[in-house]
Amino acid sequence: MKANAIRIHETGGPEVMRWEEVEVPPAGPGEVTIKNHACGLNFIDTYQRSGLYPLTMPSGLGLEGAGVIEAIGPGVTEFKLGDRVAYCSAPNGAMRLTATIRPSG
Repeated sequence: MKANAIRIHETGGPEVMRWEEVEVPPAGPGEVTIKNHACGLNFIDTYQRSGLYPLTMPSGLGLEGAGVIEAIGPGVTEFKLGDRVAYCSAPNGAMRLTATIRPSG
């Protein structure tokens, strides 16, 4: 599955952010795929983009989002398709239309 995401390939100001198509992996064991309806932009994102807090490039931005579950991997029992969910402190890359993450229990 493909989705669009805000990504950076180098550090700098807002001009280094790119709207790109990215591959979204299928939900694996213990994971869910979420169609984001909102994502947060916080000071840490600007620090990471500027290089103050280093990231491995290329990188997505954003650590939190909210949306609807679109796919469920094997072993996930606490959620169902269509559930509205929110997450934080996920790996960088919440600023995308769809994300696959591992919920913590």
